Amino acid sequence: MVNYRDPETKKLHRFITTLPGSINPGTIAMLYFKRWTIEKAFNNSKSNLKETKAWSSDNNSLKNQMRLTAMSYNLLRTVEELSKIQDPELIHPSDKKYTEDLEKRQQAAKKRGGFVNPLFFNERIARISSYTIRAVQNAIMTGKSLSSFINALVAKLVPRVNQIGEH
Repeated sequence: MVNYRDPETKKLHRFITTLPGSINPGTIAMLYFKRWTIEKAFNNSKSNLKETKAWSSDNNSLKNQMRLTAMSYNLLRTVEELSKIQDPELIHPSDKKYTEDLEKRQQAAKKRGGFVNPLFFNERIARISSYTIRAVQNAIMTGKSLSSFINALVAKLVPRVNQIGEH
């Protein structure tokens, strides 16, 4: 049993968990609070990455499929986050609203002498946009390797540092 008092609302929450006692109660609480966004990531894998059935019944094959799916998902999320840095217009309106609402909650909590759990400010797990998936699909269909696609994207996003002596 883990007891956690929310620093924002002062409400006591109790969780039954099998996680080790060495894990901070605030972290455990955030994992429970964010469980639905984690479910969205699984749904995203099934819907957008078309991972609806197992490739094999072999345990090693299943592990490899899970690893490949997770790597694909993480690669797409990375590309999406990089594209948002390049063009803030690509940030989904729901993400903007979430951030604005979180700031309002933080201000209200501060007035009451509390604060919003800092883990809420971590990036949300969101559905990978169709824009990102199309961009990667286009890179693959045009014969570009994903490596060259990502390198070209990063080259656009990372400002060039002037070398010493350069004018």
